[in-house]
Order: sequence, then C-alpha cells, then structure tokens
Amino acid sequence: MSIHPSALAANVSRTIGLSNDRRETLAVLIQGLINARTVNLTHLAGAFHGPAKVTSNYRRLQRFFQHVRLDGDWLAKTLVKLLGLKPPYRLCLDRTNWMVGRKDVNLLVLCIVTRRARIPVLWDILDHRGCSTMVQRQALLVRFMALFGKKSIKLLLADAEFIGDQWFEFLVENDIPFVIRVSDRFRVILNDGYDGPLSRLVHSSARRQRLMQAKGRFVGMHKRFDAALSFGITRLRDGTWLIVATNRGPRKALNVYKQRWQIECLFGDTKTRGFNMEDTHLTQPAKLALLLAIVALAIAWTHACATAFKPQGDIARAKHGYRRKSWFRIGFDILRHWIFAKPDLALRTWDTIWKRVPIQFNKPRVV
Repeated sequence: MSIHPSALAANVSRTIGLSNDRRETLAVLIQGLINARTVNLTHLAGAFHGPAKVTSNYRRLQRFFQHVRLDGDWLAKTLVKLLGLKPPYRLCLDRTNWMVGRKDVNLLVLCIVTRRARIPVLWDILDHRGCSTMVQRQALLVRFMALFGKKSIKLLLADAEFIGDQWFEFLVENDIPFVIRVSDRFRVILNDGYDGPLSRLVHSSARRQRLMQAKGRFVGMHKRFDAALSFGITRLRDGTWLIVATNRGPRKALNVYKQRWQIECLFGDTKTRGFNMEDTHLTQPAKLALLLAIVALAIAWTHACATAFKPQGDIARAKHGYRRKSWFRIGFDILRHWIFAKPDLALRTWDTIWKRVPIQFNKPRVV
C-alpha cells in the first residue's frame, strides 16, 4: 500500500506552477526515493500507479529531469516554511563529492541546522574537482542574505577548507558571525605585538592563553582589519589541536564549533543512511540541482513525521552517551512505516507542512 501521487500533489499545486502530470511525477519521486532508499531512476520507475509499463515510466522520469527546473530561491524559502524554522539561523557550509564513472560530482552546500533538524537550503554544482572558490562561497551567502536578510544569520560554521584572506575580509565587512577552523601554519598579527605562525602559540599553556585573549588578523588581510579576529584553541581527544578563527568570543566559538558536524550528518542522510544519492547516474548540473531539491523536500517530510511521532520526547541515549538515532532517522523510519501501514498519517503530515507555504511565493520555472 502507498499514497496515490494525486493525493500528495493536491496541496503542492497551491505553490508549484507545474502541470498535473508533472506534479504527480514529483510526488512519485519523493515517495519513491523514501520507499526504495535510492535516487536511481530505474528503481523509481516502478513506483507509479496505473497500467503503464516500467519502461514508459522511466522515460517519463527522464523527461521530468530534462524539462523541469525548481527555482532555487523559491525552494529555499519553501524548505524553511515546511520545517517551520524561525530566524536567526545557524548555517553550515561544506562540500561533498563522489564519482559517477570518471565524472566528478562536486556539490557546495549551505544548510540550516537546529538542535534536531538539518536541511540544505542553497547549493552550487561546481564544475571542477576540489575546493570551492571564494567567489562561489560568497555568491551563496549573498543569495541567502538577499532571501532572508543579513540579520537572519546567527552564525556560520565551516571547516579548514573554507579559508582565504579575501573570504575572511568579506565575512568581517558584512558582519556575518562565523566560526571557521584554521591551520596552525597560518601567520597572524596580534594586537599584543605577536607576528608569526599560530604553531608557535600552541606548545605552552601561557602562549595558548595569550592567543585566546588577543585579537588580530591574518598577515594577508588588509591593515584595516587589525583586531578583527579572535582565535580559540583546544586539544581534541585524538591529540590534535583545534584552532578556530571568529569575529565573536573565542571560548563560545570553540563550544559551538561542534555543531559543524551536523552538515556531515546531513550528507550521511542524503547518502548511505538515507537516500543513497551516490546511486544516481545524473551528472549535468541542472539535473543534479533538481535531484538535490527533491531530496531536500523528502528530508523536510521526514523531519515533520519525526515531530508528529515524538512531539515533545527526547531521543534515548545508549550507554556510550550518544543518541541511539538521529532525528532524521526517527522520521525516516516512521515515514516509511506510515506510507505502507498508515498512509493517512503520512498524508496528513504532508498536507500540514505544505499549508504553511504561502501561495504568493515565486513559482518554479519549467523549461
């Protein structure tokens, strides 16, 4: 048993400017990847209702990815509404990549994280392997601020890949609160007179305390950014040093940096722990962007089901202290069960979150 696509498409029609056939195809894709735990179109072609052959359904899915483009700005606002998220938002920026044959798939993703939820809101399909450029990162944040306002950013978290003098200058100039991991090889100029690599300040408690109390900038930054940055340092369990740069308090920055792991968990949700995005054979940027949009809508549904299933309950912890399941996995498991055993509950949750989306939102573009 499953939910008929027309039932899922009914409320979506208020905000998505697609034909009935394409709305139902979108519903099939969302429900199908939840049931099948894969984004592979060959598997999803069997999720359609009706007498059509699987080969015909597969061509229908191919045409959908060829002709439909969900507007990224519309989608970002919609995802926030579906999850009922309120500003200010804690953001994580990171990159994930895999291989399709000999082709690199490289995604730069900006996501919103809360205590329970994590959802991608904006992304860029990079046309090269390896790290993103400062221009690409900046473009994502400029888009986010245009959609939600600069004051909607509570904090930006990123790992040591997201560095660069111009990047830090951009964040400071726009007063975007951030905590970003940096290498001890970086050379800094502190307001207490120190000029040298961070590594010299690691090896004694007095020097580490000096770093925590001082402000400064990286050597390559313009002099007008003197004392714009603070630095936090702590030793991890594996013996390595964690050093973060921030434009806020260093001690709080060290504590909050733990939340950056949420985006790694999000990538796990989209891959092996959830929808197995690496099963896709799609490599064209526009089609990959559409696929990630569909996965994001499915993630929003799973989080809504977790909230409906455990509205006020906490997640049980094992003896080692970690929670037995993530909020995503609770929603994912219960949604798959509801689709087959209690489709009315799954449909009710779907309808409830889509009623939060205003009709006046910009509608998706179809090519």
